[in-house]
Amino acid sequence: MRPQPALAEAKRPATWRQLPKGVWALGFVSMLMDVSSEMIHALLPVYLVVGLGASALAVGVIEGIAEATAAITKIFSGALSDRLGNRKLLATVGYGLAAFTKPIFPLAPSLAWLIAARFIDRVGKGIRGAPRDALVADISPPNLRGASFGLRQSLDTVGAFLGPLAAIGLMWLFADDFISVFWIAVIPAFLALALIISAVHEPKRPEGLRKVKMPLSRAELARLGSTYWWIVVVGSFFTLARFSEAFLILRAQSAGVQLMMVPAVLVLMNLAYAMSAYPAGALSDRMERVTILLIGILFLIGADLMLAFAPNIAGIGIGVVLWGLHMGFTQGLFATLVADAAPLDLRGTAYGMFNLVTGIAMLVASVVAGALWDLIGPQATFIAGALFAVLTVVGLLPVRHRLDGRMMS
Repeated sequence: MRPQPALAEAKRPATWRQLPKGVWALGFVSMLMDVSSEMIHALLPVYLVVGLGASALAVGVIEGIAEATAAITKIFSGALSDRLGNRKLLATVGYGLAAFTKPIFPLAPSLAWLIAARFIDRVGKGIRGAPRDALVADISPPNLRGASFGLRQSLDTVGAFLGPLAAIGLMWLFADDFISVFWIAVIPAFLALALIISAVHEPKRPEGLRKVKMPLSRAELARLGSTYWWIVVVGSFFTLARFSEAFLILRAQSAGVQLMMVPAVLVLMNLAYAMSAYPAGALSDRMERVTILLIGILFLIGADLMLAFAPNIAGIGIGVVLWGLHMGFTQGLFATLVADAAPLDLRGTAYGMFNLVTGIAMLVASVVAGALWDLIGPQATFIAGALFAVLTVVGLLPVRHRLDGRMMS
């Protein structure tokens, strides 16, 4: 018996040419903003420790607060995008705020100013995050959803390794002058803002789609369903296992990597991330998504063990690559799972709530990682991450069929 045409089309492997132009545009917007952000963030932990005398615990607190700020902001921007029915407006505001914040980094005279700049930058990320992800879900056909999120994540991550690569070259060119590099990073941020204004177009809302008046009310949150809330729980446990990438940079420095070459850690990690995100997303359109997620968690366990016990820089490099692979196999996939589970009219709220809960988990994870680093050493930080990752696998196995059953229906 021959398969029906619609079913055969749904199972056909996606190609990048099939993906909507809006997904490509949002991917390049993310790429440019990440070039800007990562040029700064690749150097910021070392600048804080070496230039301003901050401790590893302080780095963990700053990074955790920054990411938690973004997550808390996402819940309100996501809900507001559902209320207004306009996702592009909020995404543009978020990218604009991030762009106009970038000049604060080279101008900051003290640690307090840098904390403020990081805080405001993350507010911008929080404002744009949930509406942008909901916009990707709105633009993408259901049978190309995993590939669409994978492509956006891949392009985002291309920027995330081009940024540190540029930072390395500019640190060499400017003789380790952090401030000059921070100024150059301002340029791609404003290019990203111009691109989202001119090239991204929001699709029309489907006729008859209900208008959500109070997205964060108990009744509306209950409509998200038990499958969605399982995804939130799993995502939170997983986030406890993966603290800020700032600790990868500090681990490389502790192993003897030269100051100028420290950003190479993020280049290597994001190269592995970018190369794996789209294939993992496309693969998740053709097989169980939770299986792909489990593979990603296993990559994280391997990364933590390598980073904890590696005897030399080469071993740390392997750990960094595994960390990048775990990101490629999980980050876009979690976004896809949320889109699969959430009602169309509550997608912004769903992304906002997911990012709020996982952002709080990121704050806890980064603070604990910094405390373990200062009190015991780098090895304890990465062993703790591996243990939380194992707990995530244990918690995910009993519900994998429930999640995948909902995704395939």
